[in-house]
Amino acid sequence: MLIDSHVNLHAPQFDEDREAVISRALAAGVRLMVNICDKVSNYEAVRLVAQHPDIWCTVGTHPHEAKENPGLSAETLVAIAADRRVVGIGECGLDFHYDLSPRDVQAQVFRAHCAAARETGLPLVVHTREADQVMGDILDEEHARGAFRILMHCYTSGPELARRVAALGAWFSVSGIATFRAAEDVRAVIREMPGDRIMVETDCPYLAPVPYRGRRNEPAMLPHVLARLAEIRGWDLAEAEARTEDAFFAVFDRIPRP
Repeated sequence: MLIDSHVNLHAPQFDEDREAVISRALAAGVRLMVNICDKVSNYEAVRLVAQHPDIWCTVGTHPHEAKENPGLSAETLVAIAADRRVVGIGECGLDFHYDLSPRDVQAQVFRAHCAAARETGLPLVVHTREADQVMGDILDEEHARGAFRILMHCYTSGPELARRVAALGAWFSVSGIATFRAAEDVRAVIREMPGDRIMVETDCPYLAPVPYRGRRNEPAMLPHVLARLAEIRGWDLAEAEARTEDAFFAVFDRIPRP
């Protein structure tokens, strides 16, 4: 089956046609989706979308939003994650490109998510941009306190960080960026990722793949991401679909596998 491991279907870009978007995804063969929480204060909107039987969700706060609640505790995340529709902790991490939250606050809030992932046993959904050294250091330190699963969402960082987190057992998700003509550096890293730890995502409404680049992205466009991943790795489509499906259920094991 096709699985979109990272959607933002609660985003306002879908307010006018959310149900139609979900219907198009199902018609395109996308059977499961994980709706990703952007900030804890928005969890109810995220969870509302996950009432759909084919959609699950996470709980967490994106580094852009870390300033909203610098004192966010692991206990708060753990309590919300008791909801059985919650299958991951995040999206969380570090973004030193936009710096929309102070870097020390981003790191503090990120560590709270690491602790919650460790306590709940749920995977940590990680966003990282232009923070390779600090990200690697934090994950090494937190993992040393007790292992937890790591999913590097929409991975576009460098090969050294990829190697560091792969050594911690991390999984990686590939987005529409892999289809962009100028993204050969991203494709080079994808070629070196562990072949049994790769999945696909749209990150909709962002990052629409070629040939839809510049338009609003949606889960129905996922087959274009899968096809590009297959080409990059030298897999046929059936193998790419099987590998990404296996990786998904290895990470999101709270979701029953059909």
